[in-house]
Order: sequence, then structure tokens, then C-alpha cells
Amino acid sequence: MKIKNRKVREKRPRTKRRIKIPIKKEELKKGIYILPSLFTCGNMSLGILSILSSVNGDYIRAAWFLIGALACDILDGRIARMTNTTSVFGMQLDTLSDLVSFGVAPAMMIYMLALKHMGNIGIAIAVLFVLCSALRLARFNTLSQTGEIHKHFVGLPTPASAGVIISFVLSYELLTPEEVSFRFKTIPVLMEAMPSFFKFMPIVMVVLSFLMVSNVPYLSFKKMKLTKVRTIELLAVLIVLIILIIVYPQNVIFLIYFVYAVSGLLSYIIRFFIRKKNKQNAFVSNDKTEKAEENEM
Repeated sequence: MKIKNRKVREKRPRTKRRIKIPIKKEELKKGIYILPSLFTCGNMSLGILSILSSVNGDYIRAAWFLIGALACDILDGRIARMTNTTSVFGMQLDTLSDLVSFGVAPAMMIYMLALKHMGNIGIAIAVLFVLCSALRLARFNTLSQTGEIHKHFVGLPTPASAGVIISFVLSYELLTPEEVSFRFKTIPVLMEAMPSFFKFMPIVMVVLSFLMVSNVPYLSFKKMKLTKVRTIELLAVLIVLIILIIVYPQNVIFLIYFVYAVSGLLSYIIRFFIRKKNKQNAFVSNDKTEKAEENEM
């Protein structure tokens, strides 16, 4: 008889398999990146210069310093994402810069301009705005570290809240010195409404403060890529918007920030009533089905 040779498999010691965790592209790195950090430092520097100008009573110059801070804030984030140099250090530095330029500086500007005569109430409103800015930025950092991708901002962003105040100051022609020869074109209807808006500035400050710490969703433009294919209608709208900003820079910038601040609140209210109506319709339909089942029995 032929005996078949059985191949004896040698038992090899089991080795632990290493599970490779995929590294997210948006993971924050450790270290200092010079280029985006320079723009972030420029943001903070312009915010400090704005505070000094507000103390000296030059509100127009203070507002233009903050416009420059807004530009630096946009550029540092864009550069960091384009060059893949987002870092923990950059995020923390950006938060501190935003608190100075879009929290403390606008509050100081409006306090010196419109709230100083209100005494302790004016101080309380200015402090509330700064505190809500700090809470908004702290929550944003917390959500960013979770690694989740959010299509919308939770609460009104601090640069947008400051943008409403900054653009208002630029649009308020009574603040422009008479000796300034060069003036931008303005929209007459909007300029007539500016004094009324100035009277409600304390209420506006309180509303902006609570919007920053609210759960109202606001559209985020950070993930928007201009290189992707877009519709011709969007291109036409952008061209018209750029032309309006060039012709009426102060007024159009104010309208953009004001509409953005109101848009989130309006959409939140509309969604609330739609959900409430859907719940009522669902309750009515369930009630009808229950009555129909009782009649059949």
C-alpha cells in the first residue's frame, strides 16, 4: 500500500495585526507655520490699532483698520488650507486675534461712539458683546477639534457680527470729517435710514451678542471652491456684486453683513414653523387613522 505523504503545516505564532487608522486631511498639525501666522498677527495688530483710534475718537480710521483685519482673517485661513499648513498653534493664535479684532475692538468702537452716554448700561452691553464673542470662539474651537465636517456655522461668526458694526460706522456719513475731500458714492435711501439705525444700536449689539452664542445655523463659505464648475447665474451675481462694492463700497458692505446676519435668523424661524406644521399634520393624520380603525371595529 502506498502511503500518501501528508504535508504537516507548521504552526506559526500568531502576530497581532496592526490596524492602520486613516489620517484625515483636515487633521491639525503641531508646529508653527510662518506664512499664515504672519497674516494672523497682522489681524491682531490692526485690531489693536483700531482700539487706539477709537480711544482717540477717530472712528472712521478705527473701522478701516478692522476692514484690514477682516481681510487678514480671510487670507490666513485660505493660505493655511491651500498650503496644507493648518496647525493647533495657528488655530489658537487665530482665536486670540479674532477676540481682539472682532470682539474687543468693535465693542470699544461702539461704546465710545454710541454707548458711552448710557453709563453702566452701555458698559454692560459692550462687555456682553466681548463675552459672547469669546464663548462663540471657544465653541468653534471645540467643534473643530472633533474632526467632524460642518456645512454650516453654529451661531453667527464673530467676523460677521463685527462686520455689521464696522460697515455701519463706515456708512454713517455724519462721522466723516468735513476736511476729507474724497468721498465714496452712497445710496441715498440707505443713508437716510442710518440715523434711525444708530438709535437702535444698543439693541442691535445685544441681538448680535445672542446670535453669536445661539444654535442658529449660518452658511459657511470656507469649503466653497471657486475652481469648481458653477452656473452662469452665480457668475453674473458675483460680477454685479463686485461692481456695486466698487461703486458703493461702504453701503454695500453694510448690506452684505446685515443681510447675512438676518438670513440665518429668518431661515431658523421659517424652519421652526415648518417643523411645527409638519408635527401638527402628523398628529392629525394619526388621529384620523385611529378614529377610522375604531369605526371599523
